[in-house]
Amino acid sequence: MPYRRLPNTDQARLRAFKRALERSENVPVDMLPFSQKLLLELRQFYPHFHQMLDQYQRSRDRQASIGRELAENYRISRLYVSHFLQVVNFAIVRGEFKSDVRLFYGIDEQDGNVPDLGTELQLLEWGKAVIEGEEQRMATGATRIYNPSLAMVKIRYDRFVETYNIHKDLQITTQKLMEKTIEFRNQADRLITDIWNEIEEYYGELEGEERRKHCSDYGVVYVYRPHEKQELAEAKTGS
Repeated sequence: MPYRRLPNTDQARLRAFKRALERSENVPVDMLPFSQKLLLELRQFYPHFHQMLDQYQRSRDRQASIGRELAENYRISRLYVSHFLQVVNFAIVRGEFKSDVRLFYGIDEQDGNVPDLGTELQLLEWGKAVIEGEEQRMATGATRIYNPSLAMVKIRYDRFVETYNIHKDLQITTQKLMEKTIEFRNQADRLITDIWNEIEEYYGELEGEERRKHCSDYGVVYVYRPHEKQELAEAKTGS
């Protein structure tokens, strides 16, 4: 015997609501297979649920889009910060700068390696240190570094920071919307269950396939088990 299956996706929930609403249009009160109370609740809840899902999806899409932009800005900014420090190290090797120039950037005087910039947080930290350190070095009247210049490093770094902050804000927004969406889903499941229970009870005196046909007309979903599908197919073939 086929079993009733409640929606397990948002689109399926929306279809269940839409079908119940459409089928209930112009149906006399005494012929409606579920209560006026549930119909009123359905009419009030459906547009809010639909809007909530749209907001959540738009926020997710926006977050994904900014995430791709962030990844590119991170990649470019990391290159500029890394290359800038490499130029500093080369200048020290050539004897153009003294090794203590590294102290401006928060790097040990004897450390000729570029700091690890493998994460966004590391780039945030070291990018800021390099820019502020170079500004302090320039304030002493020291020789400027070119290719890349501090201005170019700062432009790329600021773009990365701006995108990073936007992405973080979107993550917070999306998380809040997800939590709210979960609450709406729980309400939706409860409402669908109540409506379907009343529909099945209304047609309870009908037998088997006829009962399921009337219930399905209002959106109730029935699923055949594998062996039931095979038996149904064989019965149709035999007939």
